[in-house]
Amino acid sequence: MRPQAPRIAVALHDVEPGTFERCALIRDWLDDHGVDRVTLLVVPAGDLHPFHDRRPELAEWIDERVHLGDAVAQHGFSHRQLRPATGLRRSIARTGHGHGQPEFVGLDEGEARRAVAAGRRVLKLAGIVPRGFVAPAYAYTAGLERALAPLFDWWSSRDHLITEHGRASAYLPAMSIGAGGSRSIGGRLASPWGVRASALLAGPLLRLDLHPSDLDQPSRIAAAEQVLRRAGRREAVTYDELAAGA
Repeated sequence: MRPQAPRIAVALHDVEPGTFERCALIRDWLDDHGVDRVTLLVVPAGDLHPFHDRRPELAEWIDERVHLGDAVAQHGFSHRQLRPATGLRRSIARTGHGHGQPEFVGLDEGEARRAVAAGRRVLKLAGIVPRGFVAPAYAYTAGLERALAPLFDWWSSRDHLITEHGRASAYLPAMSIGAGGSRSIGGRLASPWGVRASALLAGPLLRLDLHPSDLDQPSRIAAAEQVLRRAGRREAVTYDELAAGA
């Protein structure tokens, strides 16, 4: 059997009305680098109002991107931590300390189910039926994971892709060029140089997380530029395709 060609899976986080212009700019920039498939992580109701009511043109753009090969994953409900964690609720099953607030840490299972279902309804009203889910800050509770299993084909932690049956993929760390340090293979490095070094060590699959706020720091974009240039021969895939074993 021939070995699988090297691949790159880019996830664009925090797609919502307030970040629309930046997300569109990043997506065009990825196209310029030959990344023709991206997973868009859409926040259903960032200000507790349906995103497509706030910015109908965002829903149209997402639909266009899906027809061009992108995938959509639900990114929480509001991407806000509305209730602080106390007592046993501080115990979480999988966490990554990513960007944003850990929305589901502090919620019990019933609250998590309602938030997930509400977000899914918002996306469905906008014509989107996502196959996957990514929790804000990659923070999962056991109750959240149980809520996801009947609704999604996959969900992603910072280091694994998990199917609806709870089966985790091999170790697939995501690199993030963001505030709080650059996520590297095997740990965190505090500079964009660390991301460039990590890209050199990546195996058959390179996962790269991008956020609208990355545009605020030229050094982050420069680091991502180098990663994408070195990944030029990699085939772009979505998380939907990874979960399907493509």
